[in-house]
Amino acid sequence: MQVKCVICDTIEAIDDHSLQAKRLRNRRLNMYLCKSCYQRIDERTKARHQSGKFRLYRKKKQKNDLI
Repeated sequence: MQVKCVICDTIEAIDDHSLQAKRLRNRRLNMYLCKSCYQRIDERTKARHQSGKFRLYRKKKQKNDLI
């Protein structure tokens, strides 16, 4: 299966029977990243986490008293 990286537009071949290929076929919204782009994003994300300025803004769950 040939896939295209969404960031750098390089075309790579992956195994048709791999788990990643199955996910890309069945869920069209999943994006493929080549190894170099994936590593670059991974390093930068880890650096942001270690800086202490990284925050995840998640919705607070409301407790339902009726249940």
